[in-house]
Amino acid sequence: MPSRVTPLAAFARRPSLPSRGLASVQARRWHPGCVDGVVHGEVFASSREGGGAALALALALDAMGAQAPDPVADTPDQRAWLWVQDAQALRLTGRPYRPGLPPALRHRLIHVAAQTPEDALFALEEGLRCRDLAFVIGEIAGNPRALDFTASRRLTLAAQRHGVPLWLVRLDARRDLSSARQRWEARPAPSPPPRWNPQAPGSAAWQAELFRARSHPPGEWRLHEAEGRLVTGEGEGAASHNRA
Repeated sequence: MPSRVTPLAAFARRPSLPSRGLASVQARRWHPGCVDGVVHGEVFASSREGGGAALALALALDAMGAQAPDPVADTPDQRAWLWVQDAQALRLTGRPYRPGLPPALRHRLIHVAAQTPEDALFALEEGLRCRDLAFVIGEIAGNPRALDFTASRRLTLAAQRHGVPLWLVRLDARRDLSSARQRWEARPAPSPPPRWNPQAPGSAAWQAELFRARSHPPGEWRLHEAEGRLVTGEGEGAASHNRA
């Protein structure tokens, strides 16, 4: 009987892999600001907290900031962005609060309140086909039948074809099949103390688990916003730990 080879051993025996191959895998761990070309991500979160939509927006802005600046453009990106909610998500979390958005995004928001998950998926896909949008945020509650793997695949293909990133917030949902390139589980975390006034409210923070990604091993991070950037918690380095 031939000997059984574990996946890791088989990976290490590939002749084309350099001797530092495993270190290269470790170097691919996700970190804020990394350029990985993700165009479709999901964030699983509770509807009793606002952390899911906030992290999705932070990830979208982090990906935009990681892109190389256009040497031809004289002005920053002023394209509109789309936020789609189905009726259940709207009932659970409410409409986007425009004054609470980053100042540069407040006047560029296009909000769509869809009646059904099917309508929300249609609006999301149509938004991804519009290259005049900077990115798309979606909120869908639970695990509706309409959001199956085929529908998820359609969203991924539309985002890839037209280059418009999608971050879909899955409220009170279980982890089902999806073609999303990154899948996160998020919950709010204590805010770091403000630099100048410890008594003031802190910036948004999340305990975020990346449980599936095409280009990175799984891991968990303490993330927070600092001066408009997404950063890891103090002393965490690139990641708190790796669960791969």
